[in-house]
Amino acid sequence: MSKRNTPQRRHTILALLAEQGEVSVDELAKRFATSEVTIRKDLAALEKNGLLLRRYGGAVPLPQELIGDAGQPISQYKQAIARAGVARIREHARIIIDSGTTTAAMIPELGHKPGLVVMTNSLNVARALSELEHEPVLLMTGGTWDPHSESFQGQVAEQVLRSYDFDQLFIGADGIDLARGTTTFNELLGLSRVMAEVAREVVVMVESDKIGRKIPNLELPWSSVHTLITDERLSAEVREQLTARGVNLICAAVEH
Repeated sequence: MSKRNTPQRRHTILALLAEQGEVSVDELAKRFATSEVTIRKDLAALEKNGLLLRRYGGAVPLPQELIGDAGQPISQYKQAIARAGVARIREHARIIIDSGTTTAAMIPELGHKPGLVVMTNSLNVARALSELEHEPVLLMTGGTWDPHSESFQGQVAEQVLRSYDFDQLFIGADGIDLARGTTTFNELLGLSRVMAEVAREVVVMVESDKIGRKIPNLELPWSSVHTLITDERLSAEVREQLTARGVNLICAAVEH
């Protein structure tokens, strides 16, 4: 296929992926009579746009954790926040990724960071990590399954976390209370607080429309938060209020 047929080829790749559940570089190269290098570029571009997840020798569909409401790919703002989060991770770092679509949006880029050790309490995050072409060392908290948050919670999970120490925690929130800190609809707060205790840097990742949202349950007070990554839609007034809390504020720009 010529370059002008690249969009058509990529559309067909997505259709094959939906039909077969996975695709391989070798099979696609033969099907389209093109090089494996070209196919890998196709898969990389589709992954960057949040349409699939590459793994060694091919690609698989995005796990549900990486898909937004109504089956839509994650938003451009979540992707921008995720890129900013990944940029803060050093090679060979030990990190925690909490359950949630914004934190999980980092996963496609983590395969480019060698030597990572990643702890999570989310089966969907764990599954997505295991599909990476260069997967990190994966640790699971275990514990009691909570269907509301789709994650493991409870004392067992807390005990496992306290057995380790981590460089960074990446965690989302249902809302940001400018006066108090991060908030959640979930009544189970203990594990999030233990995650924050065992990490040297706590990185909260939320879209700007959640900032100022009133939710009763305080999850992490500002004293526990080091960095807040949101998107560039945040007003100057709110930026000033957040930085006044001593938080390292990052407003991620969308790629155009």
